[in-house]
Amino acid sequence: MNNNALPKEFWHFISARLFFVLGMRMITTIVIYQVFHLANTYMVGLVGLAEFVPAVLAALYSGHYIDRHNKKNILVWAYAFYFLCGITLAIISLTQLGLNVQLKVSIILTVVFSTGIIRSFAGPSANSMIPAIVPKINLPKAISYNSSTWLISSITGHAFGGLLIAGIGISNAYVVTAVSILIAILFALKLKPKPPSLTNTKEDVFTSIKQGFSYVYNNKNLLGVISLDLFAVLFGGAVAFIPEVAEKILRTGPIGYGFLNAAMDLGSLVSILILLWFPMKKKQGLKMMLSVAGFGICIVAFGFAKVYWLSFIALAIAGFFDGVSVVIRGTIAQLQTPDELRGRVASINLIFINSSNELGQFESGITSKYMGTIPAIIFGGVMSIGVVVFSWFKFPSLRKMKY
Repeated sequence: MNNNALPKEFWHFISARLFFVLGMRMITTIVIYQVFHLANTYMVGLVGLAEFVPAVLAALYSGHYIDRHNKKNILVWAYAFYFLCGITLAIISLTQLGLNVQLKVSIILTVVFSTGIIRSFAGPSANSMIPAIVPKINLPKAISYNSSTWLISSITGHAFGGLLIAGIGISNAYVVTAVSILIAILFALKLKPKPPSLTNTKEDVFTSIKQGFSYVYNNKNLLGVISLDLFAVLFGGAVAFIPEVAEKILRTGPIGYGFLNAAMDLGSLVSILILLWFPMKKKQGLKMMLSVAGFGICIVAFGFAKVYWLSFIALAIAGFFDGVSVVIRGTIAQLQTPDELRGRVASINLIFINSSNELGQFESGITSKYMGTIPAIIFGGVMSIGVVVFSWFKFPSLRKMKY
């Protein structure tokens, strides 16, 4: 047997991941577009907050739960509940129901709140399963494939979200997302059971959660990359601005919006594929800091751009730089986390990284309301650059980090 070959179960895992993220990203794209047209950019920011709060609160417990239960079962149930959320959004978007705008937005926010809870279990359980599926020697390759799959699905989901809105309407578009998640469930059912690595099941929740945070805090490399990425995404996230920029500045429709929404993921995919074939062998910390600074510069450029192709390129290059930090952070997290802590560390990573997207979306909504859209975008990019400058002088060990 080829020692470098990845097992068949890994490809079932990747297929489940592909269809789930595809459906999830289509839902996100459709929700943002729908809420913007029902209300405004500020309400789009509240959508981010509605997903951020439950994701963080639930993640404090989910890591403890994941480390003590069968990860496959958790993954299947999380996908099943997300499927129900897609169906609910499809039903309430039917024009025949005649729901008023306020009620419709309230239900959407409630569903988004639910998806935040679900994601706090789905993401960490999936990421913590990889080392149980592939040999340690193949972990970097598996992580790159996992990240690439996530980005391919994300790009396709963003783009298809806009195409579906234009082609079959919002309610039918949600039905398509639900079908994609249903396919993910079928692949997830093919996975072997993943019993917990942790045998001490009687440990209380608070002690368990504290152990996870203590490990991350004491691992300076892991803490450093998580913190740097957190604040870069928090200030530099441009997702909430894209519907308004696409419609009012670039004068494009839902299809153009969908592709613009996919631009960053497309750039990230390119960088991750490059790193899959040409892995970084030294100075990863320095490269991550420079990548985050490049990300901020691109967000500033996006704020100044007034032509569609310039805006698309700025976001794509920003995504390219972001992809570099994704690979570095993901590799460090998998290589330096013991099996019995994987669920908790993955959940903490969700709090600091994945949820920062939603909190950043909320921050964008607030700054847009009080500063205006273009100044808010430029402000976010400048702040991302400022985070790198601060980290450069405050944490010199971070720029010397390598694995």
